[in-house]
Amino acid sequence: MLALILLAIGVLGFLGSVAGVTIQLLPRKFSAVERQQITDWEFGERWRTLPASAIFPASVSYGAPDMLSDDASLKLSARRIGIARQESCAAAADPSAARLLDARGCTAVLRASYVDSTDSYVMTVGAAVLPSATQAAAAARAINDAPSVGGLGPAVHTVTFAGTPAAAFTESHRQLSGAVTAGDYVILYTVGYADDRPREPVSGDRYTVAEMTSAGTGVAHAVLAVLAAPVAPPHCPGTPGC
Repeated sequence: MLALILLAIGVLGFLGSVAGVTIQLLPRKFSAVERQQITDWEFGERWRTLPASAIFPASVSYGAPDMLSDDASLKLSARRIGIARQESCAAAADPSAARLLDARGCTAVLRASYVDSTDSYVMTVGAAVLPSATQAAAAARAINDAPSVGGLGPAVHTVTFAGTPAAAFTESHRQLSGAVTAGDYVILYTVGYADDRPREPVSGDRYTVAEMTSAGTGVAHAVLAVLAAPVAPPHCPGTPGC
């Protein structure tokens, strides 16, 4: 009997060892929290590894405002004027916008200026880098919910380039602003006229507002399409942490 008992204990120990080895050899399974952390990490690496010319496409195509065209297939376009150097969130945005970004852990802001195909509107877009998608969404929501004056709320600082349609696009020439988000990024945009006319509330001119908003959001979403392109679900092998 003693021999049988010892044999049974030995068999159970062996089976337990086999099970342990099998578990170690199986692909690792990530929890929901781990999957989100890995996804945020992969999003967050893009602004460091991609060249600026890839983050800010040379040309952008976007849809025309509904009120200006019955043709849903009609596309407008904008071209890149120039790319600014990387700045801190405090240096690249209004104090009100910088506070909302920094409160969610903003790391840096990358900016570029564009002009629409008619040389009527200029816009600066700023890609703010946040630690996670949750914090990015909260920052964008806070910026868009903040009080605005004639369509201009907490905004990114403009970037001017001499000898271009954005040469006179300074802070006092911004007409409206907004923010969109995806992944770990908040893209702030501000739009104005390509000439040197001073800021005036455009909120009463719904056609101008529609055109400027379409241009600003069109360029912003084009930048998001690069920085926040879908990330493959974490899996082993192949994912950092496996």
